[in-house]
Amino acid sequence: MQPALSLAYLLSQYPAINHAFMLREVRRLRELGFRIEVASVRAPDRPFDKLTPVEQEEAQAAFYIKTRGMGGVLRAHLATLFTRPAGYLRGLRCALGMGRSGILYFIEAVIAGQWMRRRQLTHMHCHYSSTVGLIAARIFPISLSITFHGQAEFVDPKGNRLAEKIGASLFCRAISLYGSGKMRKATDSQDWPKIEVTYLGVDPREFTPRPFRAAPDPFRIACVGQLAPVKGQQVLLAAIELLAREGRRVHLRIAGDGPERASLERDIARRGLAGHVALEGFLNQDKLRELYTATDVLALPSLAEGLPVVLMEAMAMEIPCIASRITGIPEIIEHETDGLLVAPGDPVALARAIARLIDDAGLRQRMGQRGRRKILDKFDLQRNTEYLAGVFRRRLELTAAM
Repeated sequence: MQPALSLAYLLSQYPAINHAFMLREVRRLRELGFRIEVASVRAPDRPFDKLTPVEQEEAQAAFYIKTRGMGGVLRAHLATLFTRPAGYLRGLRCALGMGRSGILYFIEAVIAGQWMRRRQLTHMHCHYSSTVGLIAARIFPISLSITFHGQAEFVDPKGNRLAEKIGASLFCRAISLYGSGKMRKATDSQDWPKIEVTYLGVDPREFTPRPFRAAPDPFRIACVGQLAPVKGQQVLLAAIELLAREGRRVHLRIAGDGPERASLERDIARRGLAGHVALEGFLNQDKLRELYTATDVLALPSLAEGLPVVLMEAMAMEIPCIASRITGIPEIIEHETDGLLVAPGDPVALARAIARLIDDAGLRQRMGQRGRRKILDKFDLQRNTEYLAGVFRRRLELTAAM
């Protein structure tokens, strides 16, 4: 049996509904024999009593950086300044080069590094917290790896110090070939061997096929994601209005919450869609599976994405998906085979794609079945986590041998 490897997972918020895949990854790695301890920058996104039992278990064990209080901050910084003065100043210089926000990241990095020292952890892996990880690696004698999801890092690679983060890392994980290409573009070719493509995944035993409805009335459409401009829900509302005007009995349920909620509510009223659209708010995994079970098609009209796990979840349940032809999405959906792709920001094309699936039950069923086969072949959580575990072992053991 291989010896256990110990890792610190530094996450932006844990647990979080919109990042459920991180919880799944952590728990699967533990099942594979890893000792994974989690530090989260922010507290969970819901009160403790609103978390699922599994989330409560994780929350009780996690270390929360922003809850340390002024006393905790001062103790961590004084301890670091006296025991690692050169590293402390090195990290501070790195942070000062990032502007005002860099100081906040520096404060968090010191707290995270001291937590790792107490827990005797020497490797940090980051999701959505790479800047804190970069500064921590400048201060403390730890190795670093990062999962890059896209969007902000790839839109502004220089501002997000993408090349510097890759250079400072033992390895960096791209969750799509698209992301791998963006990372290569942002950094020197000498660092390209550090880039590992490791897909996310879902558990097909958890997300199982829902009953197929040959003649649904109304036709039920779901959209899952944060209510934010980048998710394109306004485009989907315009498409639903077009379908409603044609006399089609459609009902859209949008799961998620965020800064665009009030704007979406106004748009629903302005378009006269109160009887066609429901804003469900955040749904935990149990409630989300209930929504999927009652769904005929999932629509994802995003204007920017990484590699959406919601597509994997829906496809695993044999729900045909319509999504924007952007970023890594074509690596999940093969157009006309296991889903439909449309141009981003085009409500007419989106409405026509939905109408096509409304009118063709056979196509809807075939695409759903092929979608599940795609998940089984390419996005199975167990298989992909085993591959990630192999990357960790290979990279860390190689470093230990040097």
